[in-house]
This record gives sequence, C-alpha cells and structure tokens, in this order.
Amino acid sequence: MSSDQQYPYEPQAGPPGGQSYDPNVTQTWEGQTWDTQYQPTVRPQAPVSYDTAYLPPQGQYAYGNENAYGNGEAGFATTGGRPLPPETAHPPAYEPAAPAPAPVAYEAAAPAPTPAPAPEVAAAGPAYSSPTTAGHTRLTDAQRARAEGRSPIIDPGMQPAALTAVLGVLLAAGAAVGPYALLVPLVLLQAVTAAGWFRLNGMWPARQGIALAFLGGVTADVALLVAGREHAPAAIIGTLGVWVLLTLVLQLRSHADPDERMYGLTATVVSAALAIVAAGHLGAEPDAVVVGAVAVAAAALARAVPLPGPVSVVVSLLAAAGAGIAAGGFTDLGTGGALLGLGAGVCALIGLRVAAYDYPSRFVHMTAGVALPLTVAVPAVWLLGRALA
Repeated sequence: MSSDQQYPYEPQAGPPGGQSYDPNVTQTWEGQTWDTQYQPTVRPQAPVSYDTAYLPPQGQYAYGNENAYGNGEAGFATTGGRPLPPETAHPPAYEPAAPAPAPVAYEAAAPAPTPAPAPEVAAAGPAYSSPTTAGHTRLTDAQRARAEGRSPIIDPGMQPAALTAVLGVLLAAGAAVGPYALLVPLVLLQAVTAAGWFRLNGMWPARQGIALAFLGGVTADVALLVAGREHAPAAIIGTLGVWVLLTLVLQLRSHADPDERMYGLTATVVSAALAIVAAGHLGAEPDAVVVGAVAVAAAALARAVPLPGPVSVVVSLLAAAGAGIAAGGFTDLGTGGALLGLGAGVCALIGLRVAAYDYPSRFVHMTAGVALPLTVAVPAVWLLGRALA
C-alpha cells in the first residue's frame, strides 16, 4: 500500500500545529452506554437531512451503531441485535433469553354462580332453630326482637304481676304475724332479686355472683334480727360495706379480661346491694310493710292491664293509693296509708320499668319482673312508715 494513500477514518498522531500529545488534557467520552431495553417515543417531526445521518426507508430499522428513524419514531439497536418491535397501545413484551413458549389464549372467566336464596321459613314454622353443635346458635328473645326492630321496652305482663301480688301478700301476712314469719318470703324475695339482676344484665350462668349477692342479703337479715329494728340502718349499711369489699377482692383474683371483670364487679355489687336493701322489710314498721306490700301488688296488677302508656301509669298509681287506704284501715296508719301506698306504687313502677328494659327475656320477667317492684319499694316503706307512725 502506497504511503500517500489516505485513510479517512484514521486518527491523527497528534493535534495540529505540531504540538506533542498530552493525555492529561485530552478530552475523552465517559457517557453511559445505550440501554437497548428502553425505547423512548419521539414526537413526529419533519425529517431533517444531515450529512452524517443515514435515513432508512419507511418501516425499516437500521442495524449496527447508527440511529434508526422511521415514521417519526426513533429506535436504537446494537450490532447483532434483533429488530425493534413496532410501538403498540400497550408496553411491548420483550423476549427473554430462553425461547418463549407459545402464547396461550385466555378466555374470559365466567361469572361466579349466584347462590340460591335461602328458602323462607313458613309463618307457621317454629320460632327458634334447634340447638346444635355445628355452629348454629339459637336466637334469644332479645336477638329476635332487635332483628325485627321492636321496642327495647317489653313489659313483664300479667303472669309476673300475679306472682308479684302473691309474694306481696305473703310479705304482708308475714309482717302482720312477726319477724320470723316475715323471714321466709323475704329470703325468697332476695333469692329472686339476685338471680333476676344478673340475668337482666345478660350474665348467665353466674352462680358465684348470685350466691354472693344472696349470701349478703341473708347476712343482713341475721344482722337485723340480732341488732333489732332500731339499728336497721347501721346493720344494712355495715353489711353493704363488707360485701362491696368482699366483691372487690374476689374480682381482683379473677383471671378474666378487664372488661369482663368490670362488668362482673358492677353486676355483683348492685345485685348484692338490692338483696341487702330488701332486708329493710325486717327493719321497717310492721304496719308499713303490710300497707306497702299490698300497694305494690295492686300497682303491679294494674300496670299489667293492656292500657295506653300514660293511662296505665295513672291507673296503677290510683290502685296503689286505694290499696294503701284499704290496708291502712286494718292497721294503725289509717288514711295515712294512702300516702305510703302512693309512694310504694311509684317505686313499684320504677322497678317494673327496669325489668322491662333492653329486650328482656321471659326468665328476666319471671325473676326481676317479680322481685324488683317489691325490692325497690323498701326505702319508701321504711321512710314513710317511720314518718307516719
């Protein structure tokens, strides 16, 4: 090859002007290499002719180290690379190193079948499902009433009112005979009060709490019989204080959750307080106990009569006052029995209202609905009896 043959792409030995080559001042290209996986999209523009640009035909792609332009799009490829795929509406799928399997045609998933609606229970069918061990629970009266949107206030009715009247007559008869005769129906009243309050609060079975509350009532009875009627307040308050402390100690030893322990503590203290307060029948004047028990019985029976709400309340209070006058005629209270009967009637209606609250069950009506009217009336009987004696 002749020495005068020129190689257009051969670099010169040094810079022009005869200066020596200095590697410290020579500029070098240190940019990143082209990423063949990233394909940017360039807006369409008019082709521009450059002296050093190679413009391939429409729809073709260039191979090698030069840029490729076609249809206003730009693509980059390296020597030996595959042709760039055309741009689509979704990101192109690039082939992996291993040969890709044949595409699988996916069919649209069929919609899930709609479950058949459960058959409606016939109107004449049973009200509750049978108890099982497979996870199906029996509906309670409160749950059914709540699901049906009924009022949470359900009055006990005539049967609990009749039991209240019977228990009131027994208390009146026992008070007329003597304290030990009064003790028998009083213990029954305290037992029903303790059980009914726990069930009214949705806690059942609660044998330990019921037994503790009932034992508190019996302890108050014994304290009253020993101390006498004149020391009734001290005996009742002292027993109540001891039982509150005992309940706190027992609840602190419990391993239940904090919320459950709080519920148990509240229910036990209130149940024990009601059972202990019921012992006030032994500390009240016997004539006041006779008049108050008869008035409560009359108010409960009148409240069970199906009448409009305000009318029922008025009729119940009138019945209590009338029963108080009638019972006062057989005692030394006389016409003062009307006032005592009216006060006992108001307390009895409060007790019935409490027993009717929050979708109560039949068991609540037969326990709390029977006992609470007589138990709540004890403070009125004791106070008014001492004032009128």
